[in-house]
Amino acid sequence: MRNKIKYHLEQLFTEWANEKVIEFFELPKSGSDRQYFRIKGKSKRAIGAYNSNKYENEAFISFAKTFFKNGLKVPEIYLFDKEKDIYLLEDLGEISLFSLLQKKPSDNRFDETIIDYYKKSLQELIKFQLTSAGSIDYSLCYPRGKLDKQSFLWDLNYFKYYFLKPTYIQFDEQKLENDFYKFSEFLEMADSNYFVFRDFQARNIMIKNDEPFFIDFQGGRKGALQYDLVSLLFQVRAEIPENIKQELFDFYLKELKKYITINIEDFNKYFEGFKLIRLLQVLGAYGFRGIIERKSHFLKSIPPAINSVNYFLKNSKLEINLPELFKSLKMLVEQEKNKKPIISRVREQT
Repeated sequence: MRNKIKYHLEQLFTEWANEKVIEFFELPKSGSDRQYFRIKGKSKRAIGAYNSNKYENEAFISFAKTFFKNGLKVPEIYLFDKEKDIYLLEDLGEISLFSLLQKKPSDNRFDETIIDYYKKSLQELIKFQLTSAGSIDYSLCYPRGKLDKQSFLWDLNYFKYYFLKPTYIQFDEQKLENDFYKFSEFLEMADSNYFVFRDFQARNIMIKNDEPFFIDFQGGRKGALQYDLVSLLFQVRAEIPENIKQELFDFYLKELKKYITINIEDFNKYFEGFKLIRLLQVLGAYGFRGIIERKSHFLKSIPPAINSVNYFLKNSKLEINLPELFKSLKMLVEQEKNKKPIISRVREQT
């Protein structure tokens, strides 16, 4: 299968570049089953992609073309072979905002350069959320056109089945489901008429010519402004200090007010809820990719994620009562503190 993909991508590259392939190598996989390849000819280069999910491909291609047409910083789509599930897109290089963070010493990670990249990213985020929202073909969104109650319930159950249960946390299933429904209904009341990337975080922000560019928005759909802001500021592995989070949060609101009028009290109320749903969604992903699939990057992400759970529990301003969910989260934190950590137990089982 791999040789077949290579053959088709080389043909597509030759058709686009009008030159032969000189270099072709696969890029490391991350949190999806999509395959990416860096392809180089004599004078041109591109990223080749293969994804067997046709719906996801169509969403990504459509969104990318819309964003590019609107002057937003996304990779240009060169060619798309719908039948073979492959496409060529602009190569934005190898430097992501997250990779820059990883290279810096922990005591000086968020210097002026990094903070400036975050601020530029937030300015661009607002453009995606507002100025492109009206031109997106939401009928192509996969698996759902809106980040709504159903989407939230999927994420919550993803967390339950791929994180809570594999870590042997005891809970009352019906009471937890009751909390899930109440929480989902609360989140659905937020203003949700904007474009949501779904995974707006430092790994998906590439730095090219000293400017941020954005990738991996194939899961985008209509939703609330707060979701992507939370995804960026509260990315577990980025470990943004609290004072920097507040600075960036204030900057985002200041920029947002240039475009629309917002109710700060309502914005903050739902912001707390989106902090929690995003954290639970991330834990579900870490459980599936780390505990179930044993991928090391995701296993390493579990301890800082549980630290984030602990911080949320201690500082939560959530206005609704979710007793069984909070009880389960407290048990998760206590288990990590008092017993052998999850990452150690998983490694022992391999």
